[in-house]
Amino acid sequence: MTAQEINELIALIGLPYAYYQFPEGTEQPTPFICFYLSGSNDFMADRKNYVKIRQLNIELYTDNKDYEMEAAVETVLTEHNLSYRVEESYLDSERMHMVTYISEIILKDEV
Repeated sequence: MTAQEINELIALIGLPYAYYQFPEGTEQPTPFICFYLSGSNDFMADRKNYVKIRQLNIELYTDNKDYEMEAAVETVLTEHNLSYRVEESYLDSERMHMVTYISEIILKDEV
């Protein structure tokens, strides 16, 4: 996937989204999504990285547990053949639920 394809995928979920965080000073009402790339598991040999494999984290923020919104995110990921695992937590300081979808993607350079 290219960066553009990742953005297009996230946009299909239909919620406001930002890479990593929304700009400072802009309060975003829930639900919303933040996504980012973290970590790598590149295919390497002969002192070269042949395939860029990155961890894609998609964080869904809601005021309350929202099974329908989670299903919407999972539908988009499944329709685009992305396998994922899910982690969930409650952010006491923000009084929000956060569900994180973690997937690995092959990151392609944009041409």
